Amino acid sequence: MAESETIKVGVGAVIFRDAQMLLIKRGKAPFKGQWSIPGGGLDYGEAVRDGLVREIREETGVEVEILGLLDVFEALPRPEGGDFAQHVVLIDYVCEWQAGEPVAGDDAAEAEFVPVDTALERLSWDKTREAVSRACEMRQRLRAKFYKESQDGP
Repeated sequence: MAESETIKVGVGAVIFRDAQMLLIKRGKAPFKGQWSIPGGGLDYGEAVRDGLVREIREETGVEVEILGLLDVFEALPRPEGGDFAQHVVLIDYVCEWQAGEPVAGDDAAEAEFVPVDTALERLSWDKTREAVSRACEMRQRLRAKFYKESQDGP
C-alpha cells in the first residue's frame, strides 16, 4: 500500500480565552501560510487527548483544559492532489485556555488570540469555520449548564 493510500489521524482544538480564540498560521503544508486552529498528527501509541495537549503545547506553548469532544471531520483525497493529497481523520475538541502566552513553535509560523469574528474571517477551510461555530455553541451550552448548577446549589 502506498503512503498516499494510508489514513492519518489528526487532532485539533478550538481554544477559548474569554471572548477570544487561539489561531495559528501554518508554517508548513498542508495549507502553508493559512490560518487554522492548533493541532497536528497523532503519534503511534499516543492517546488522542495526550496527542492534543502535546500538539497545542508544541505549536503554541499554551496549556489548556479539554472541555469536550467537538466532532470528527475528514479531509478526503482529491484526484488532483494539492492540500488534500491524503485521507486524514481530524478529531477536534473544545478547550479553555489555562496558562501561557502563545508563541509560534513546531510547524506554526504565528500564534495569537483573536476575537472569534476575526478568527472566522481568517479561516480558509469551511470545515474549520464550521468547527469554530459549533465550538462557540458548545461552550455557551456548557457555561449555561455550569451557571444553572451553581445557582441551584449542592
